[in-house]
Formats: sequence, C-alpha cells, structure tokens
Amino acid sequence: MVSDEDARASLAVERERTALRLASLRGDFAGVVAASRDTNADDEHDPEGATIAFERSQVDALVHQAVAHLAEVDAAVGRLDAGTYGTCEVCGHAIPAGRLEARPMARTCVGCA
Repeated sequence: MVSDEDARASLAVERERTALRLASLRGDFAGVVAASRDTNADDEHDPEGATIAFERSQVDALVHQAVAHLAEVDAAVGRLDAGTYGTCEVCGHAIPAGRLEARPMARTCVGCA
C-alpha cells in the first residue's frame, strides 16, 4: 500500500507538472489565435487557413486533456482526504501499490480497469 504522504507527494508533483503544461498550452493556443488574426479568414480556400485551423483545434484538444487530467489529480486528492484513496471504485479491493505508483490518480484496480 502507498502511504498517504507518498501519494500526496506524487499527486503534488503530477499537479505541478500538469499545471505547467497547461500554462504552456494556453500560451501556444493564444499564439495560434493571434497568428490567425493576421491571415485570411477564409480557412476553406486559404492553404494556410486549414493548417492554422488544424493547429488551433489540436492545441485546444490538448488544453482540454490537461484540464481533465488536473481534475483527475484533484479527485485523487479528494479521495485521500476522504480516506478512500487506493480502493477500487468498482470492486472495492485495494489497488496495488505498483499501479498507484505508476498512475497515482488510478480509481480502479488492474482487473477492473
């Protein structure tokens, strides 16, 4: 079993890493949007328009993934606070320490995943 202290430390590292990634992605998104202001607004007929639209969509998807990941980290901290961290949400058995070390936000054991 992973200690609460170790889990909190892992989750804090994961949260910080993801927050930095999110800030970088939001900066990238702002850059893509700013670049698109200086181009032809006709994405369909402008050869560069499609590329800019694709980049904007791709960075937006990565931002959404990072936000969802932060929510998972925060939910894991909530489970720690509630005393349910490390317990599979499906079968109720303990989640193996190796899984929690590899994926500190895990909600389920390997068998239920």
